[in-house]
Amino acid sequence: MPRKFVVDDDEVGVYHCINRCVRRAFLCGTDEVSGQCFDHRKQFIQDRLEFLAGVFGIDVLAFAVMSNHLHVVLRNRPDVVKSWSDDEVARRWWNLFPSRRDEAGEAAAPQDSDLSMITADTEKLAEIRRRLSNIGWLMRCVAEPVARMANREDECTGRFWEGRYKCQPLLDEAAVAACMAYVDLNPIRAGIAKTPESSQFTSAFERLKGAKDERPSSSRETTGATEPKRQQSRRPRRGSWLSPVELARNHASESKRAPRGRASNRGCLAMSQQDYLKLLDWSGHQLRHGKRGTIPTALPPILTRLGLSGDGWLTLMKDFGRLFHRAAGNPESLAREATRRTVNSLHGKRNSQRLFQPSA
Repeated sequence: MPRKFVVDDDEVGVYHCINRCVRRAFLCGTDEVSGQCFDHRKQFIQDRLEFLAGVFGIDVLAFAVMSNHLHVVLRNRPDVVKSWSDDEVARRWWNLFPSRRDEAGEAAAPQDSDLSMITADTEKLAEIRRRLSNIGWLMRCVAEPVARMANREDECTGRFWEGRYKCQPLLDEAAVAACMAYVDLNPIRAGIAKTPESSQFTSAFERLKGAKDERPSSSRETTGATEPKRQQSRRPRRGSWLSPVELARNHASESKRAPRGRASNRGCLAMSQQDYLKLLDWSGHQLRHGKRGTIPTALPPILTRLGLSGDGWLTLMKDFGRLFHRAAGNPESLAREATRRTVNSLHGKRNSQRLFQPSA
């Protein structure tokens, strides 16, 4: 199905995107045949995602960098980009594609004449504004530098990615929650890590580190070490470039200017970050042990809101990649999406009916 029928650039939507390497190419990790290690690319990819989150009008909900593929959960925000001034749009585009660079290879500070050249052409400016909330353009800005780096390191030319990224709309909160957990727990399923807190280069790891970074500041404050405290206040909290987990309680909190480095304060789930991490931790333990454990008392209300039982949640989260293809959601969401696309039904309808409770 053409991508224009999958992604509506003019409407806010959440999408699960996957980019996979061609043949046996290694994105990261150690190639067992050649013995060459590509782990240094993981930090580059994460840094690139963080940079793009601060430029595009797109929220990054979750990500995971694996040995031969990349998972990202994104939400396009054309509504946010529309609120930007012409100068801000031009400045962001300059940071992506600068005409001049400094000695370190970074975008040089634009002059007024540089920005006016972009804003003077109204048609071009409108197209740039559209691109800054376009999922395809963000994925392109991730994939291209990685491919160039890989080909340069491997001293070869040609295709590095097997094709365009795969894109799957997430139609409701249950699909978003399950997909985020599926992405965050990828290293545990692959046997690379044992717990979310040891799953480096995932959004779960960044959120956990960010939550821990908040605690030491209070102890430093009591010791009177005011200078380190002031320095820390200037430094963005780790993971602050990711979308908040908890949905904004009201329009005022959402419309508050987002911290530099992310598109908005909107959030993505009707649960706190602490609840999401608890759910993730319990789910990770079930994946590791290979059998069902007791559901903590705090989790049933969360699963009830999502319309899932404990078994249904684990199946959905563990096998998310196989259960749905063109779109993911509960039976009602899939039926609405099928109507929108003018097709009889979407793949995953039976799986969705089996997993979700009738009250969903």
